[in-house]
Amino acid sequence: MKAWVVGGVLMLALSGCGEVRYLTQAAAGQLDLLVRARPVADVLADPATPAETRRKLALVQEVRTFAVNELGLPDRGAYRKYVDVGRPYVVWNVFRAPEFGLDLLTSCFPVAGCVGYRGYFREADARAYADTRRAAGEDVRVGGVTAYSTLGYLRDPVLSTMLAYPDPTLIRTVIHELAHPAVYVPGDTVYNESFATAVEEEGWRRWFSAHGTPELGEADRVARERAQAFEALLLGARAELQALYAQPLAPDELRTRKAAVLAALQERYAALKASWGGYAGYDGWFAAGVNNAALASVAAYATLVPEFETALGRVGGELPAFYELARRCGERPGEERVACLRGQRE
Repeated sequence: MKAWVVGGVLMLALSGCGEVRYLTQAAAGQLDLLVRARPVADVLADPATPAETRRKLALVQEVRTFAVNELGLPDRGAYRKYVDVGRPYVVWNVFRAPEFGLDLLTSCFPVAGCVGYRGYFREADARAYADTRRAAGEDVRVGGVTAYSTLGYLRDPVLSTMLAYPDPTLIRTVIHELAHPAVYVPGDTVYNESFATAVEEEGWRRWFSAHGTPELGEADRVARERAQAFEALLLGARAELQALYAQPLAPDELRTRKAAVLAALQERYAALKASWGGYAGYDGWFAAGVNNAALASVAAYATLVPEFETALGRVGGELPAFYELARRCGERPGEERVACLRGQRE
């Protein structure tokens, strides 16, 4: 998971009496991070800071400067401070989908609009909410998040959870999260995440061209090949289920066939893992449970990336013009946004 829009304090101020408990935990969790954050310069100068933490924080600062100066992403003060989160994930997102559907069910808030997940700073709270939705007959997925963006409303600190990434993933993550404030369409998770992913890809190419090493390139190549194969596996299963749910079958028959598709997905993953020599980096994803919500959450991050890459090509690779085009297309009604990116409705 690459972005969770909190804006907790702002959302709480704008909300009515509904959702107060949820928004309160979001605000409290966000404030806790901001209060405990220390200037990166102080952390780097502290002799008690582990050498690897110091190295990765320095890398984040280099990428941050590159993203602002070379990629033209807005400087909203993010990543100038660092906070040790003290847990493996900063938040836990809850994704929901119908039992026989592959569109994420949304929750709507001020500022962020309608988003296809809810984020909780305590895992127990996330799982408690997930249990209530599961009892209501929904497919539910709980996933830990290591990085997110508040869209520039707050000065996001570097999170200790981010530093667990290998260098290529860390570089990509910093670019991805810094891209979110550049273009954000309330209520359109697929548009927002696909835009940030497209900027991540282009930003990585430019970073690597300027600062890459053979070792960094090889590590990224292997990781990308695995990620693409994994994504193709999941999207294939999603397509099978989409075709299944379009059939006029009784619920019991749909459940039986759905279970068969998901079982086959597990088998195909085992074969893919074997082809990787036993690499187990995606085991945790499967261990969390595979269902409609899990498959829909993956699709949200990649669906429109080709359209954004086409749009970037249409403006000759000029990033400021690309950002402006993405903003302009994002202002169109939802059904016109893809055509706008393709140059069919400008």
